[in-house]
Amino acid sequence: MGQRGRLVLRFLIAFKKATCPPIEDRKSAVRDSKPCYNLCMRFDVFTLFPEIFTSPLQESILKRAIEAGHLEVQLHNIRDYTTDKHHITDDYPYGGGGGMLMKPEPVFSAVESVLGIDNEASGRGQMAAVPIILLTPQGRSFNQDIAWELAKYDRLAVICGRYEGFDERIREHLVTDEISIGDYVLTGGELAALIMIDAVIRLRPGVLGDPEGPIDDSHTGGLLEYPQYTRPPEFRSLKVPEVLLSGDHAKIDRWRREQSLRRTLQRRPDLIEAAKLSDADRAFLEMAKNEAGDP
Repeated sequence: MGQRGRLVLRFLIAFKKATCPPIEDRKSAVRDSKPCYNLCMRFDVFTLFPEIFTSPLQESILKRAIEAGHLEVQLHNIRDYTTDKHHITDDYPYGGGGGMLMKPEPVFSAVESVLGIDNEASGRGQMAAVPIILLTPQGRSFNQDIAWELAKYDRLAVICGRYEGFDERIREHLVTDEISIGDYVLTGGELAALIMIDAVIRLRPGVLGDPEGPIDDSHTGGLLEYPQYTRPPEFRSLKVPEVLLSGDHAKIDRWRREQSLRRTLQRRPDLIEAAKLSDADRAFLEMAKNEAGDP
């Protein structure tokens, strides 16, 4: 089934090669880069359990993005790049300790083969033309800003870990970025990869039915989303706020902004400091704090 017998889940017949500039600085691969959109965004996912991805990629927005040609996901089984007869991908850590570590050889081989990196040419390997992301609890915390950052690329490589962790040489000499989806531990990186794919692809042009949808999402601009309502206007004596029925779009926009500020202050005050705020926003927050009796 393809080169080196790799297991590939291919959703599109053709892939338009990405035209993003090469990475110049390790660990800051996608920062300060200009958007360069092709129709399709491609994810090369390196995993020991490719079947985990099958069902999520066949549902909802991810499925529609694939069918519309906005998303391609290729799954590469790291085990297919081993050279021993037992296809071993892990081993005991030097120095002792519990757990097993993913071996460097099959991971390097898989990534270099798929991305076309000629390791022999330079001794330490050539820089890949796409970001190579290691999913690890030690990475920078994934958030909406990073999702927008990654959405600028037409191709990403994602390495999913298992066991106790990775041989450090993978971290130091192969990957260009390290990302964590939260301060907790998962059995493997597959679910984290799916979360990242979902968060990133919905920001690409044409993926969502409403092109302005991502702009109003929670965490866009650093704030939580305002409350929303739909029909009926009254349910069990619970009414939709009058301002939303007024037809006055200026008032609606102001109400939504204030509700977003108030909700963020109440539920995630840690986000306020880094949020993009106007003088009017700051004045409203001071008023909201005084109303709540905060010092």
